[in-house]
Amino acid sequence: MTDIKKYVNEQAEIISKRLNELLNENMSSVVLDAMKYSVSNGGKRIRPILTIEFSKACNGHLLSALDFGCAVEMIHTYSLIHDDLPCMDNDDMRRGKASCHIAFGEDNALLAGDALLTEAFGVLSSVRCIPDINIVRAVSYLASFAGINGMVGGQVLDLQFEKNKPTVDEVLKMYSLKTCCLIKAACVLGCLTSNEYDEKKISAAIDYAENLGIAFQIQDDILDIESDSITLGKPVGSDEKNDKSTVVKFYGLEKSKELVIEYTDKAILALKEFDCNAETLEKLAYMLVDRKN
Repeated sequence: MTDIKKYVNEQAEIISKRLNELLNENMSSVVLDAMKYSVSNGGKRIRPILTIEFSKACNGHLLSALDFGCAVEMIHTYSLIHDDLPCMDNDDMRRGKASCHIAFGEDNALLAGDALLTEAFGVLSSVRCIPDINIVRAVSYLASFAGINGMVGGQVLDLQFEKNKPTVDEVLKMYSLKTCCLIKAACVLGCLTSNEYDEKKISAAIDYAENLGIAFQIQDDILDIESDSITLGKPVGSDEKNDKSTVVKFYGLEKSKELVIEYTDKAILALKEFDCNAETLEKLAYMLVDRKN
């Protein structure tokens, strides 16, 4: 594979089509419209692509990986809907379009996020082509990584840090929960589409995701300073406006850019545990370092 961006775009189309199929309910509802609006609102679909690629690395069932990845994307989308609400980050724009609560109202946006979270576990439990025990494991891992000990816990810390100024280690802990945990879920769920349960590979997948997620978040913080709202697809300068504690705020731009590379290199090193070619996972990591939005 030579063109990672082309590959990502192709996979994103497949994932978007499947998401639309999974949300094709035979009912008319403003909340369902809000769900579809937010799920279809662009994005690179990096998390479900990671699920698919780790499935390949573990000789897993790729159709199951597609649905597992879509479940993670539903939870990611719900988190973005709620992040944009006035009680959280209060952002009016997401990926170049009006945020869900601007388009559908705060009440419907809140319910759309709740519904996507619920639907995600329905998708997981409907997969039938892998061992039942791995479906149970997938539900358990996703619940853990998305909940109070994972993404939600990271969001709690983020809100607390607006009032009580953290250390840089505390900020990195918040990144590990808020950003890395859903990436970990995506990678681990890919491993679980295999007929075998390999703890070493799952541990390596978590290591990859942890380092990739921190690199991703630091790069996001850099773009909030260096990019513009048209390129980024959302308001820039929001970290400074909201007095957010970030790695960039502690270390400055140049040191932060070095850290992005260091964490990316650690992520790639974790791929040595996989016997087959992990070239795409390596290229994905480098692509995220170089991204402009």
